Amino acid sequence: MNVYQFCPEIQNGNFLFRLVQSSDVYDLLKVYSDVKAVPLFNSDNCHGDDFHYTTLERMRSALDFWQEAYKNGWFVRFAIIDKTKNEVIGTIEEFRRDDNDYFTNCGLVRLDLRSDYEHVSAIRDIMSLAASQSFDLFDCGMLATKAAPTALERISALTSLGFTKSDQPLVGHDGTKYYDYYVLTK
Repeated sequence: MNVYQFCPEIQNGNFLFRLVQSSDVYDLLKVYSDVKAVPLFNSDNCHGDDFHYTTLERMRSALDFWQEAYKNGWFVRFAIIDKTKNEVIGTIEEFRRDDNDYFTNCGLVRLDLRSDYEHVSAIRDIMSLAASQSFDLFDCGMLATKAAPTALERISALTSLGFTKSDQPLVGHDGTKYYDYYVLTK
């Protein structure tokens, strides 16, 4: 299945992933204006975007870009919906990365969560759901996601799922080296 021709909905008991929609703008503004959450987002190799959005206009612009990126086959940006509250509490961006560094044949996973969901049980549930589908959706042999050294809950959740910290840098399009990636192999 080509994820860029048909984007599935993926779910477990607590969370649902589906392609972001324009109607998500209000819930997502709560995520991307959350000053406690922003430092934990992965903005590596994102042309200077820090993903701190404080206006509906800026959030709409980001959503428009994410939808265009999906149409062009650059990446999939899933909305993460808390099924008990029926609200979007974050996003998970995924794409297959093939490059001239350690992170080739890799499904890169960028997890952006509201700070009240930045705890081991929620992250574990979300990343377990992502890992259960991503190898096949992105035809890759490895998944990688970033966890800043201060993101202790995230690191604990990742390692409990079998992710290990890589000592290899992800090399950006301009040669910048990025660290703090955790990997899971198929």
